[in-house]
Amino acid sequence: MENMDIWIQDILDNRQRIAIPIMTHPGIELVGKTVYEAVTDGRVHYEAIKALNDKYPAAACSVIMDLTVEAEAFGATIDFPKDDIPTVVGRLVSDFESVEKLEIPDMMSARIPQYLLANRLAVENITDKPVFGGMIGPFSLSGRLYDMSEFLMSCYCEPETAELLLSKCTTFLTNYCLELKKQGIQGVVLAEPAAGLMSNDGCCEFSSRYIKKIVDAVQDETFIVILHNCGNAGHCTDAMVKTGSKAYHFGNNIDMVEALKECPDNRLVMGNIDPVSLFQQASPMELENAVIKLLKETANYRNFILSSGCDVPPHTSHVNIEAFYGALDKYNRTVIQ
Repeated sequence: MENMDIWIQDILDNRQRIAIPIMTHPGIELVGKTVYEAVTDGRVHYEAIKALNDKYPAAACSVIMDLTVEAEAFGATIDFPKDDIPTVVGRLVSDFESVEKLEIPDMMSARIPQYLLANRLAVENITDKPVFGGMIGPFSLSGRLYDMSEFLMSCYCEPETAELLLSKCTTFLTNYCLELKKQGIQGVVLAEPAAGLMSNDGCCEFSSRYIKKIVDAVQDETFIVILHNCGNAGHCTDAMVKTGSKAYHFGNNIDMVEALKECPDNRLVMGNIDPVSLFQQASPMELENAVIKLLKETANYRNFILSSGCDVPPHTSHVNIEAFYGALDKYNRTVIQ
């Protein structure tokens, strides 16, 4: 197993930048499959990861950011568009009694085995760089099971209900993350975007203290947690840091330099090229200029890793992806000179 502490230190010691975009959907298109096929078949999912890795020089591989897998395992109804990400339909629980009856899923529930398969195949066949799995965070999962607006109210009006649901979600997510770790991956991108809906104190109470339980159970020298919160506009970075994760991934709504100032300099900080307005919709030149601008702004922070602000969406032009990596190469050449 790769020592991830050494991997992190090598990044900190290198003046050149690396890139780890959260990006799988363009790989699905490379292998001629649909999003539905990739999120329901672990082999197709892996083939998409491998195709993207063969084409582009990311410093690590990541899986699809599908935030419905864990909700479906609990029993939530999922809508599966053919060529777009799945979504949760309706609500599964609505009060203390229904939460109390909610059973914690095992690792054979719904699509969990397919995601474990995709991770295992990626590790077995991509051996020259880390492979990072993906999973939702406890607050975001609770909101998908309870209805997000209702769950936000429940946190303050029915705290016993909220705490019970968060605890059950955390237990399941810890078990899931440990099972992902057993596949041989080197880390997990833990996506907690809904936590950005709260203040820093609220994020600490209803998200970070539960995430810390997961971090304490899984993170070591061979496995890192990359905490993603694209809902954070700068108001809850402190809460993210309190989880003890070894890496933090930010969305496009945040000032990356300000985020870097708030994060320890021995923790990796990733972000935050807009996946829609830049990766998907901008011209190649506009994207290249944005990447170089971000790299120059963050030049004094050795712990910065170039990334997308969130999962790069389906139907993103490969010309733009090439412009993203081309801008990185152009910047690194100036560093060498």
